[in-house]
Amino acid sequence: MNKKVSDQKISESDIRAIYHQGEDAVVELVTRLIERIERLEERLDKDSRNSSKPPSGDGFGKRTKSLRGKSKRKSGGQKGHPGRTLEWRETVDAVVLHPVTQCQECGTSLTEVAPQQYDLRQVHELPPLSLQVIEHQAEVKYCEHCQTLSRGVFPADVTNVVQYGSSLKGLMVYLMDAQLLPFERTSELLKEVFGCQVSEGTLCNARTTCAQKLEPIEVQIKDGIEQAAIGHFDEAGLRVNSKLWWLHVACTSGLTYYFVHAKRGKAAMDEMDILPNFTGTSIHDGWQSYATYDCAHGLCNAHHLRELRFIVEHYQQPWAEEMMTLLVDIKTQVESAHAEGLKALSTEQIEMFEQRYRKVLADGFKSNPILPVDENAPKKRGKKKQSTPKNLLDRFEKYQSAVLAFMYDFQVPFDNNQTERDIRMMKLKQKISGCFRSLAGAQQFCRIRGYISTLRKQDIPVLDSLRSIFVGTPVLPMLQPGQ
Repeated sequence: MNKKVSDQKISESDIRAIYHQGEDAVVELVTRLIERIERLEERLDKDSRNSSKPPSGDGFGKRTKSLRGKSKRKSGGQKGHPGRTLEWRETVDAVVLHPVTQCQECGTSLTEVAPQQYDLRQVHELPPLSLQVIEHQAEVKYCEHCQTLSRGVFPADVTNVVQYGSSLKGLMVYLMDAQLLPFERTSELLKEVFGCQVSEGTLCNARTTCAQKLEPIEVQIKDGIEQAAIGHFDEAGLRVNSKLWWLHVACTSGLTYYFVHAKRGKAAMDEMDILPNFTGTSIHDGWQSYATYDCAHGLCNAHHLRELRFIVEHYQQPWAEEMMTLLVDIKTQVESAHAEGLKALSTEQIEMFEQRYRKVLADGFKSNPILPVDENAPKKRGKKKQSTPKNLLDRFEKYQSAVLAFMYDFQVPFDNNQTERDIRMMKLKQKISGCFRSLAGAQQFCRIRGYISTLRKQDIPVLDSLRSIFVGTPVLPMLQPGQ
């Protein structure tokens, strides 16, 4: 067949030309069209339940299935839940008296009558919000003994004749980088709430200053992740100046580090400079670049469950359902053992689960046999194309130790949801504000956001910590490698 059939549109004249080339050309055309239809059907059948597509790509269709089992609990607060409500305060900030001046029945004046009792109610309210202008006066004194002028010292964060204070600057950064407000809405909020008109340039300067002062802390966070026993890694697209860049995240349960790069693969990971020196267990989604690093690996089984769900729905292959059941069974057993204070499953339990694992794979390979090679067919360059089930089976077979890493080591989590959570807010930032206008702006945001994420993981107040940066005494989060 001389005319190559690609994924581009095939015209009627193309079909006629192929027909005149003979039976083999027609068979090849039909085969390619069938493959194309299968790829399109796979794409249509994928959503956030059975693939790595985000929920935002599901459209408005109602989700009727979930990997999460149905709970027996009713919605709302559960029995025994302590609940939270406003508490009565013994000490209050202000008292507002509502007097009785006359009798409600006959109208007699009660102005001079002492009250028998008071009906009390408390309201938790904000005080009037306004910008406070504080004038700093540094004394200047003359020493008659040595004829020298001595001047009082201003606080470290008071550097200009007229300026915004550290608390307000910390709030600016908090609104932009913790609450993800764009410049315009941040300026609008400050004007409406505090009555101060802050320009976009002032907001930009506050963020730049904050990012510069956080550089040494970011280096320490990065070093803490590099020395951790368990590290989570992932990447996602990031729009910078209308172009596709990549946001790389490295994190633990207590630390977060973000890195922006034009590439997705190994070149970016090398430049981020965590994985090249990492000696713990790397948890990721199986992206091929991660496998090039010489450390222990654990694959995200939440991804596997979604992929298996797709195979069950699209291909109706029983082995996929069996593998889902097996992974969940192992997870349940590990959680039970961990709750009992055990540090590992028994040798018998591990061998039993491994046997079930190999049996499921054997059943899967029977359903997806290797097709015989046609010796007369023209040889094609590159890796031979396989079906989606066969690719997943090959991965399960080749990386069994990484798939079951959570079974062998209780420190290793079942999934990589830690990075999913850390990336989610970064994606939300783009939905709210659009792409970053410059690489410098993206890098500043990532540094500040990594610091904020770290603070929240360690239950450290974010707003006070951002204020401390401008005061010159930044809060340093805990950096123990075991986090």
